[in-house]
Amino acid sequence: MPVPVVEAVKSHIDLEAEIGGYAAAARQSAPLQSVYDSVARLVNAAPDEIALTENATVAWQMAFYALSFQAGDRILTAEAEYAANYVAYLQVAKRTGAIIEVVPSDARGEIDIGALERMLDERVKLIAITWIPTNGGLVNPAAAVGRIARAHRIPYLLDACQAVGQIAVDVEALGCDMLSATGRKFLRGPRGTGFLYVRRAMLERLEPPMIDHFAAPWVARDAYRLRDDARRFETWENNYAARLGLGVAVDYALDIGLGAIEARCRLLAGRLRSGLAAIPGVTVRDLGRSPSAIVSFTVEGQEARAVVRAAGAVGITIGVSDPSSTRLDAEARALPLLVRASPHYYNTEAEIDRLLECVSGLTRV
Repeated sequence: MPVPVVEAVKSHIDLEAEIGGYAAAARQSAPLQSVYDSVARLVNAAPDEIALTENATVAWQMAFYALSFQAGDRILTAEAEYAANYVAYLQVAKRTGAIIEVVPSDARGEIDIGALERMLDERVKLIAITWIPTNGGLVNPAAAVGRIARAHRIPYLLDACQAVGQIAVDVEALGCDMLSATGRKFLRGPRGTGFLYVRRAMLERLEPPMIDHFAAPWVARDAYRLRDDARRFETWENNYAARLGLGVAVDYALDIGLGAIEARCRLLAGRLRSGLAAIPGVTVRDLGRSPSAIVSFTVEGQEARAVVRAAGAVGITIGVSDPSSTRLDAEARALPLLVRASPHYYNTEAEIDRLLECVSGLTRV
């Protein structure tokens, strides 16, 4: 997290310690309200189309479970779909008899737009894909999917968890009806924050799967009335310190500029990929025409966690991606546990080269 984000979280916790949670929230009502404005600017939406949530998964679930499915209804998704989303499809299919269908990938590993269009009929009730998967650099053609969804008037739910903060996000250009994202990861906000965008026209069709008296005020003894904005997907109690941190993180990214951030991320990731590809015994596992700043690879003769430990010993923090997190893609490509490195704009070329030197050393062992 950037220093201003940390300071925003800490200062609100200090204020709560001094005067109590209710009074602190009341005193900070204007900055808390402005978080909606900031997130809306980030994704080119209106503030009333934004709900703030505890994380990206909750955001996605609130949208997905607000949709209605019946036996025979079809849900179309992509091979690179994230595990949390896919198990939700499985649960709804089990409950309702809806059918999950996976759109094949093209030769580059991206969702095949032609195949998607050929699969459409009146039984398709949702198109839901992950824009950038957790296990590598693939960037699915989300806007092309959106054009097809709009042309056929099919609801479109986009998981942008790995995209927000590293590339420009414009919900109008994407054509999505719903978009979920996290505050952590590339946006550099606090853990325990996320948001959901719901197109205003879509709001009228969605009743949240769970409500409280904030989402739906109790207007009479036997009646409630859903809010007319996206906050119908929120609850009354929230972590206001983290929300303030989220707002600062969004403003911080906007001040730098998402175009500049994306260019820097791609430069560093490209340096890392080309360097890894030049090391004998290293295989870069990323797909797509224009990969993101998530770089996945394997080292011959080295278990992924051993590579992570070796990098940590020289001051480089990377991670692993388990095949179960993207099972369809992992099974199709017979992927093992992957090493995953995610350079961001604040990283240096020297840090990239230090990781390359570390990995090269492992291949000589």
